[in-house]
Amino acid sequence: MEYDNTNRGSLFKNDRKDDAKFPDYKGSINVDGTEYWLSAWIKLSKDGNKFMSLSVKNKNADSSLKPKKGIKQEYDADLPF
Repeated sequence: MEYDNTNRGSLFKNDRKDDAKFPDYKGSINVDGTEYWLSAWIKLSKDGNKFMSLSVKNKNADSSLKPKKGIKQEYDADLPF
């Protein structure tokens, strides 16, 4: 029996972070059967609390199509680190 990964994902520490703009963590996530690349950056809030800023990108999206400048799909989550 195959494991169902629907609505599940994982992140792994980015051991190839050569630039500050590169994500701290990379991985993938499945949302309602659609596969996405998942990236995360550890950031510090104005109050001094650490949080993860997330970005998702459809794995099947045409990579030659770039998003409009200034538009970024980003989600913030308060996680204890």
